[in-house]
Amino acid sequence: MMLGAAPGVGKTFAMLEEGRRLLGEGKDVVVAVVETHGRAATQALVEGLEVIPRRTVEHRGVMLSEMDLAAVIARHPDIALVDELAHTDAPGLEHEKRWQDVASVLDAGIDVISTVNIQHIESLNDVVRQITGVPQRETIPDAVLRSADQVELIDLTPQSLRDRLSQGLVYPGTRVDAALSNYFRLGNLTALRELALLWLADEVDQALKAYRAEHGIDASWEARERIVVALTGGPEGDTLLRRGARIAQRSGGGELFAVHVTNPDGLARPDSGNLSAQRALVESLGGSFHQLVAEQVPSALVAFARSVNATQLVIGVSRRSRIQTFFGGAGTSSTVVRLSGDIDVHIVSHSEAGSRRLPHLAGGLSLRRRVIGLVTTVIGLPLLTLALTTFRSAASLPTDVLMFQLFIVIVALVGGIRPALLAAVAAGFLLDFFFVPPLYLIRIADPLHFLALVIFVIVAALVSLVVDQAARRARVSARASAEAEVLVAVAGGVLQGADALQALVARLRESFGMTSVRLLQGDEVVAVAEDPDAASGDDERSGIPLGEEARIELVGHALEPSDRRILDAFVSQLEAGLLQRRLTSEAEGARPFVEADRLRSALLAAVSHDLRRPLASATAAVSSLRSSEVRLSASDRAELLATADESLTALGVLVTDLLDVTRLQAGVIGIALAPVALDDVVGGALDELRLSPGEVSLELTTVPPVDADAALLQRAVVNLLSNALRFSPAGSPPVVATSSFGDQVQLRVVDRGPGIPADKRDEVFVPFQRLGDVDNSGGVGLGLSLSKGFVEAMGGTLEAEDTPGGGLTMVIELPVADRARSLPVVARRTKDAETSP
Repeated sequence: MMLGAAPGVGKTFAMLEEGRRLLGEGKDVVVAVVETHGRAATQALVEGLEVIPRRTVEHRGVMLSEMDLAAVIARHPDIALVDELAHTDAPGLEHEKRWQDVASVLDAGIDVISTVNIQHIESLNDVVRQITGVPQRETIPDAVLRSADQVELIDLTPQSLRDRLSQGLVYPGTRVDAALSNYFRLGNLTALRELALLWLADEVDQALKAYRAEHGIDASWEARERIVVALTGGPEGDTLLRRGARIAQRSGGGELFAVHVTNPDGLARPDSGNLSAQRALVESLGGSFHQLVAEQVPSALVAFARSVNATQLVIGVSRRSRIQTFFGGAGTSSTVVRLSGDIDVHIVSHSEAGSRRLPHLAGGLSLRRRVIGLVTTVIGLPLLTLALTTFRSAASLPTDVLMFQLFIVIVALVGGIRPALLAAVAAGFLLDFFFVPPLYLIRIADPLHFLALVIFVIVAALVSLVVDQAARRARVSARASAEAEVLVAVAGGVLQGADALQALVARLRESFGMTSVRLLQGDEVVAVAEDPDAASGDDERSGIPLGEEARIELVGHALEPSDRRILDAFVSQLEAGLLQRRLTSEAEGARPFVEADRLRSALLAAVSHDLRRPLASATAAVSSLRSSEVRLSASDRAELLATADESLTALGVLVTDLLDVTRLQAGVIGIALAPVALDDVVGGALDELRLSPGEVSLELTTVPPVDADAALLQRAVVNLLSNALRFSPAGSPPVVATSSFGDQVQLRVVDRGPGIPADKRDEVFVPFQRLGDVDNSGGVGLGLSLSKGFVEAMGGTLEAEDTPGGGLTMVIELPVADRARSLPVVARRTKDAETSP
């Protein structure tokens, strides 16, 4: 099967070449039906191949030629070449569709080579219609194409196909312009080509999966990048999904899978709102969402990744603390890495794990560690005592003392000085009560026992002091590191442009752990950052002034004195950001005046000559007519009157154009939209320019009326035709053509002149711009600018394109009247209404 993205890529040519190759190998090959479309190269390949005569069928007085199915089966070759598989047969034949004829040929034991375009596949019909705007009535079921033993994509780049079209190798010359501007647009062809490549890639993927299943292959084959993102239901999922999507995009056509594993006991339930939002996000990124139920999350993740032949697995860094990891064993991420094998694992940091709130300096050890130390003392001492009494003997006392001493050191390392002192005192009494004779009495008769108790307390205090100082230094170091990180972020904040203030406010809230932070300038809220998970309560509110009119409002806990230095850095950068915002606003406010000055300067420079010339001519003519010193003949007087009339008419046109461009710039040009026939507009333009039929070539097709202002549209066409006549060489008159495409109608003015380079096309629509800016004889350069303004004000577009073979084509595109107009429009502001000259 020869599959193509669009007509003209060479499917029939490739089919005939393959037929000739097989014929050379000794196979019996016949041409059952081929459509050459008058292409000489394709017809040449048919020569030398046996062609089965077609069957002629009459339908409504028209003779149609179709493939003779019975003759092909009776001939019974090894291979039959059947072109255009999606073709609809003439009524009265054996089948309705040609693909059904091919099925009968295959059932007869004859191999078939056929051709089809991607737009004819049934499952892609809606997609192709969205891309091209053209519904396809001739389609084939997907199963027909998938049943082919081999599908070969006949690929051609979109620009190469357009070049072939321009050279007349696909359609006759009369159809080239309409085809290039409609179905064969560069964007359409690119999308159809991608669709064909993706469809074929999916088919190859299905074949690969079938092969792997058939041969029991579980290892990942990196034939195509497949990215699996593990979601926990936490807020970090958005970050992971976007990182996975970027990885898939960089790999070129990679697939994205998102998977959430739920525990079957139902005890740990994720945030359903987060999961719903993440499902929508992954679908918007072009991926798919999957939910699994399993007891072992790491094993389920890796098993799912292997089931989809994933090449990379994206997981978030663990949100568990070190103590949780120590007591709870290895986390999900480390287990996934161990089980992943040949699947690459990306462990991605995120805000939930990496957000750094500035640490407090109020103490060395946290309250949590002190509580753990206290719990260790309360639970551990009785257990240790019970264990040691089990093995108590007269010789075990030194060992018992050392065990209690070791326990005190452990408590000091974990909980600091207070739990350690409690453990030391309690251990001394327990040691005396259970291990020092006389047993079960608290009696310190021997001074050495009292000394031992004092040593217990001293050791506990010294170890606790060392631990507390180390913790304090670690906290100071963490504070310094966090401050350095915050200062780096703050220092570069203003360089971020328009989002700098919002980024700084968000960073301020995150750094100090505030509930919300607002940046106000007067009564305007410039930026705001809030903690969505924070509960509203009796949070403290404070304000910090920024300059004369701005301030920061902080809602949350009271700031510590140690936070002041970092807060001052934020204040400085926010002040700089507000200054930058004000200067940017002032610059934007001044831009219309700068543009207006530029337009006024251009206007004065452009019209100085064009106003002077008709004024001078009219003045000279009138002065001569009024002169009593010169006797003028009737013919001289008529000539002077004609000169004055022509000059004043040109002056009137110039003034009208200047007024119109002023109205366009101000956005107040009056437009009365109504259904307009393009034939009438073209005829009016030809009459206005006084052109004879030989001076312009008309290729007007039947198109629906457009929604437009007839007078303004005619002026636009007059300007375009005048420009085309000016640059058309002798013997090559301009062409005016019409065509429709979907709910849009196009009017094309084509010339064979020198054309305009692609990088200069936008300049020709700028007011007071003449190509080259060296010739003042062609006016002030308002024609194309006015035409574009008129068309866009009517809801259409005016674009410049290359003429195939050389020249410039101006394309006016307007909406069909019955679909575009919903309400009468008297005046419409144009999109360039920011300035007026």
